Amino acid sequence: MKNFLQKLKKSNLMGTFSIYFVLLALFLVSMLANENFATIGNLSNISRQIAVGTILAFGQTILIINGMLDLSSGSVLALAGVLSVDAYVKTGSLIMAFAVGIIVAVACNILNGLMVTKFKTPPFIATLAMMAMARGAALLYTNGQNIYQIGDYVIFGQGSLLGIPNPVWFLVAAMAVTWYLLKHTVFGRSVYAIGGNEEASNASGINVDRVKMKAYIINGIFVGIAGIIFMSRVNGGLPNGANGYEFKALTAAVIGGTSFSGGVGTASGTLAGAFIVGFLDNIMVLVGVNSYLQQIVRGAIIALAVIYDIYFKTTRKKNKAAKG
Repeated sequence: MKNFLQKLKKSNLMGTFSIYFVLLALFLVSMLANENFATIGNLSNISRQIAVGTILAFGQTILIINGMLDLSSGSVLALAGVLSVDAYVKTGSLIMAFAVGIIVAVACNILNGLMVTKFKTPPFIATLAMMAMARGAALLYTNGQNIYQIGDYVIFGQGSLLGIPNPVWFLVAAMAVTWYLLKHTVFGRSVYAIGGNEEASNASGINVDRVKMKAYIINGIFVGIAGIIFMSRVNGGLPNGANGYEFKALTAAVIGGTSFSGGVGTASGTLAGAFIVGFLDNIMVLVGVNSYLQQIVRGAIIALAVIYDIYFKTTRKKNKAAKG
């Protein structure tokens, strides 16, 4: 048994598939802890609940692999969602409302990209500034008031197709797009290269600024979709909505194996990380864990994920040095 574990560690399978082992173990433990956990209705509810945060997480995954991040996604979500709702209320067009949500979020992310690429502002500072500006713009536009009576707009977040909730369809589409971009495009290969070594990527002929700008634009599309789904689910345009959602997205990405040092991460890992958080939140509610304790558990999970990431990278570097 000891020899098997040593071989498993050397083969890197534990590093590659550990997140899926954790997800499976958590599912089994949760199923044993409460008989209602594994029901179709509850699992469907979990999928709906994590959809918005996970769509944001896919955008964060691309950015973090590229050596960046987005602290403004929750606020931009609110601004894009509010303007999308208002567009529907004024025009009655779902297509117009959807387009407005995407355009607003992409515009905000273009500004993020310009600050990072043209003015060389650290992504942390650039997106922190956008966080304040977008939230302020949402509150200014609505005068701090929620927008109600949104009619058929709720179809985005509350409707279903073939018995599957619409938010889940959006989640699957975002997952597929992220997977394809990262695994099967020149853009994806450039993202990994830049995150791994930006100077070497630049020297090899990769247009680093262009790739970073594309990453923010893609992130903007995901944020816009998330904003539309969020406002539809809460049945109104809430300028103060989605507070802290950027951290939900970061949590899913980091737990899923995306490294803050750049160059490492997968779409499937982020999805697994999102479900780990979703399963954990759900089972804590089902078994009646104190809400304050739930916050402590979430924080501890983030810390453990980062510590594991640092440990795994350090171990891998030592192994490479020993072989060299």
